[in-house]
Amino acid sequence: MVPVCAVVTDDRLYFASANAGRKVRNLRTNPQVSVVGDDYSEVWSGLRGVMVTGTARLFERGPRFRRARRLLYAKYPQYPIEAALDEGDAVVVEITPTRVFAWGFD
Repeated sequence: MVPVCAVVTDDRLYFASANAGRKVRNLRTNPQVSVVGDDYSEVWSGLRGVMVTGTARLFERGPRFRRARRLLYAKYPQYPIEAALDEGDAVVVEITPTRVFAWGFD
């Protein structure tokens, strides 16, 4: 498992990675993916989270890459300074969910 900074829009989940990163190599081989996000609490009865499984598509450039980059930059203002996403050097991963499972959101 590897942490990612994700953004959700239009029923899709997006995150970015270096184009030579292990995540990207693995997704090029097998586009089936699972992503888990949790909201940790010291009080375990307050634990909650969501798991999304689906199919990944990779974008190295173009309008979808730039749109997802704008969304990621808006949500994570440190991105452009700390880990700029340049076309050709980074990959945006778009996940189309096939199943969503959530817990603790009663």
